[in-house]
This record gives sequence, structure tokens and C-alpha cells, in this order.
Amino acid sequence: ASVSSAQCSWELQALFGCPSAWGPLPAPRWPVECEVIKETTEHIAWVPTEPEPFCQLAGPDLAPAAFSEEQGTVVYHLSPAPRGSCFTGARVGGSLGPLSSPAAPLEGPEDSTLLFESRFESGNLQEAIKVGPYKYLLRLRPDLYTTKHTQWFYFRVQNTRRDPLYHFTIVNMAKSKSLYGKGLRPLLYSQRDAQTRGIGWRRIGDNICYQRGDNSREPASFCLSWSSRFPHDGDTCFFAHSYPYTYSDLQRYLRALVADPARSRYCAVQVLCRSLAGNPIYLLTITHPAAGTAAISAAKRAVVLSARVHPGESGSSWAMQGFLDFLLSAHPDARLLRQLFVFKVVPMLNPDGVVVGNSRCSLAGSDPNRAYGTALRASFPGVWHLQDMIERVLAEREVVLYCDFHGHSRKNNVFMYGCDGGSRTRLCQRIFPWMLSKNAPDKFSFPSCKFKVQKSKAGTGRVVMWRLGVTNSYTMEVAFSGSTMGGRSSHFTMEDLKSLGYHLCDTLLDFCDPDPAKVGWELPCSMLPVPRRGCGDNGSIPQLQQCLSEVNRLLQQRMGREPGSDSGWSDVPTSELES
Repeated sequence: ASVSSAQCSWELQALFGCPSAWGPLPAPRWPVECEVIKETTEHIAWVPTEPEPFCQLAGPDLAPAAFSEEQGTVVYHLSPAPRGSCFTGARVGGSLGPLSSPAAPLEGPEDSTLLFESRFESGNLQEAIKVGPYKYLLRLRPDLYTTKHTQWFYFRVQNTRRDPLYHFTIVNMAKSKSLYGKGLRPLLYSQRDAQTRGIGWRRIGDNICYQRGDNSREPASFCLSWSSRFPHDGDTCFFAHSYPYTYSDLQRYLRALVADPARSRYCAVQVLCRSLAGNPIYLLTITHPAAGTAAISAAKRAVVLSARVHPGESGSSWAMQGFLDFLLSAHPDARLLRQLFVFKVVPMLNPDGVVVGNSRCSLAGSDPNRAYGTALRASFPGVWHLQDMIERVLAEREVVLYCDFHGHSRKNNVFMYGCDGGSRTRLCQRIFPWMLSKNAPDKFSFPSCKFKVQKSKAGTGRVVMWRLGVTNSYTMEVAFSGSTMGGRSSHFTMEDLKSLGYHLCDTLLDFCDPDPAKVGWELPCSMLPVPRRGCGDNGSIPQLQQCLSEVNRLLQQRMGREPGSDSGWSDVPTSELES
């Protein structure tokens, strides 16, 4: 059912009103088919004291033996949504009926069977089959109202034993290639360690194997296997594909932001629209209050950022939180950015998918990042309203950058996808990613960046915003695993992910307002998007010229051209530049 503007205004006031009026955060709305347990799930933030290296992959001789589901015992089962069903309605708490009992009861205190649970926010596990004393086959729930997109997992286990080596196999992973085949480890969270030692999510798992499955129920699926031990007897633990970041996590962050007098001075939180389930999709407007005439305010350029259109890519939310932390800080560069730009930020485009634990889709049953340009307002409200907002901003001011934060399941490091239109300025779209690679050399891989506009990507945010006139329109991809840059070979931590937000701010300032203290090259002032700090009358714009020269030199080397050649790149097919 639609929600009136009066209701929307009331709920916004209830969430972001004066501190004395705050009650509990509004609970997420779930599809009416979903069962939801009453317990809330929160995790502490923690950074490992040592890097967490990629695992040594299991060879064929160490790959786990195949187990027959028919020989096992189902110890957890959630009924999937009926094939062909679609979203019909939502309410707080999901299903009206009494909760079922998907976990098999223990036979006594000596029964060591794990107790599984996933009926909480962002949880995803459909079935667990015990095929040995400490061996389990697991099946993920496909994205709601679909039969595919099984990648994200997040579930709870209880009744743990400390000494045994457990073996887990997820039997219906969807993708043929995965970073689990390059050393990615799953995440484990122990409630007892969090409470007694202050330790949060950690990478675990040995004998990790990712291979094609032998599964008659899902013949095209792949299997992820790992073995691990639990740290304590009788503990409550969680497994996850990547660091969870739920819709409630975002709401808690926004409430703390608005309650902070210093940060809220520069940040207005509004409801951009409502999702299919009726969950607010938030829009943050961040800028320094204009001191002076309206013309000064109107002269500011805009920067638009979005994240979490794909709900299973939770690392993008941590990167977005790092961006907001820095931009709203008292750091001099953050103050300068707020003075130069108006930032429009949508931190979670697909809250429904995040709530129900989807990997890729919204409750419309398809990928919202293929629906830009053709999206129906009623089916993809977040995408439709984001595009509408950008079109309205473009009518008022230049949008100097659009960046959509994502996660990547097949390549390590951080990289960007841009848009190469084949014009004479085609190298310019490569400058921002090149500069970001210089500012984050231990994380960002410029060689992994791609700029070809493929037909299959025509409905993505970066391509549609580029066609609307945003020259610097990108998708920033953050690997689920970690970095192989700068001598690293280790997983990303939460702080690594959050630092990407700072690096993006730093690069934006270098790109649009370069600091001549870094290096000294020349570029005509007419090529600059905004006035610069510390730039004299001679128009010394070091970073842009340096990066353009380096990209040009790199391409000349790769393409076998003579150094210093004056020939341009407009006649070179994009596919050749990519390779």
C-alpha cells in the first residue's frame, strides 16, 4: 500500500526529531511470507591486530568427499517461497502466524548437533543436512521471488563444541568463478569472544575448495567447502560471506549522525522514497551552509554517491560509512569539500533486499542495477527516484562525479568501471581512477579498471548517469576478499573498507582542487571543474596533468607506439584500450 506524504513526514520526524522524543528505531518491514525471530542481532566492530592472509587452496587430493543428501538428516529447513510467487505485501515482523520450528530438536545434552538459524535481518540459509557427526551440507535461499542468485550467506549456529573439526559445504552457489578459488576465507563471529575478549568478525577456514557440484537438485550449481573449529563449547556463533551491514545498522548510524550537533549542521537526512515493502530509502544532502548570496550557493558543483543496490555486497556500505565519517569530520580537507560541493548520498538503495538477505535483487524479483532508464516507478522506486533526483540536480548545477559503490566476487583489490565514449577526450575518464590508484596504492588496481560500455550494462547506474551528462560516472568495485597490491596478500578489514571513503574524498579534492605541494605539472585552467586551492595565476594544476601524462605514456607502451607520439586515441577501438 502507498504511504502518504503526511505519514512519510511524521515517520521522518519520529526518527530524526529532537533527542528527547526518540523512542526505539522503527523496525524494518518484511514481506508477509517471511518468518522473523524476535531477537535482535548486533555485532561489535573489531580490527585484527595482524593481517589475515589468504588461505592456501586445497588441491584435488584435499577436496572434500562427496556426501549424499539422502544419507543425511535434515536438521534445519525453511520452506522456500512458492515458485512463480511475487511480492504482495509487507509488515513489521513479517509473517502474522506463529513461528515454525525449522531446527530439529536436540535429543539430549550429549547431542552435538548444531542448531542453525537465519530468520533475522540479512540472514540467508534455507537448509542444513547433517551427513556425519560434524559434517553438514548447507543450502542457501535464492533471492526472494527468484530461483537464482545464491551467493550471500549469513546464519547463526548454537550448541558448538570446541575440539572437533567441523566440515561445511554450501551446495548451491551460483557463480562458476569465485574469490573462494583465490584464497578468500569465510567470516566467523563468536558471541562469547565478543563479550569477554572484544574480538569480532575473523577470517576462518582451512581446506577451502570451490568447485562444480554433483547435485541433482541444482545441476548447474557450485560447491563451497571449508573446515574449521569453534573457539568455545556452547557458544553462539555466526558465519557470513562478508562483514554484515544491515538496514538497522544504517538507521542506527543515521540517528547518531543527526543527534550530533557538529555533524548534523552540514547534513540533512530526508526520505528519498519508500521501497516496495515500505522501508524508507534515505537521501543525505551534505554541504557547508552558504555564507553570502544565493549565487554563491548555486555555483557549487554536485557529487552524487550511492551504495547497496545489490544487497549482498555489504562491503560497499562499510566504504560508504567511511566516506560519510570523513566528509562530516572536522578535517580541513573535509571542510574544504563541503565548501566546494553539494553532496547527494543514497547510502542504501535496496533496503528490502538487505532486510531479507538477498544477494542481488529487490522484491521485484530482478536486478535493480539493470533497470535504470527504463525503470517503472512502482517496481523500482529507489532507482527511479535516484535518477529523477540526478536529473533535477543537473538542471541546477554540474554533477562533477557520480559513483555507485559495489562489491566484486571474482577479482581481488578495488577498481572502477567507467564509460568510454570514444571521443577525443576519452582518456579523461581514466584520470580519476588513476589518481585514486595513486592515493590508495595498497588497495586500488588501475589495470583492473574497465571503461567499455557494453550493451548488457546499458541499464546500470553508471551508464545511464553518463548518458544524462555526468562525464565522470563510475562503479567502484570492492573485492569480497582483499588486496594483492603494495606487497599485500591479505583480506580487507572493516577499517580497510572504511578507508576507501577517505581515499575517495582525497582523490576528489586532488581531481577538482589539486594541491600543488604534491607534484608540479601544468594544465590549462579551462580544463578544471572548480577553482583550486593554492593555485597561482599561472594555472599550475599538477595532479591532473601528471595523471593524464602517465595514462598516455602507459597506453603508448602497451600499444607499442613511440614515446612522445602526438597521435591521439580517438581512432583506437575501446576493446584494444581495455586489453
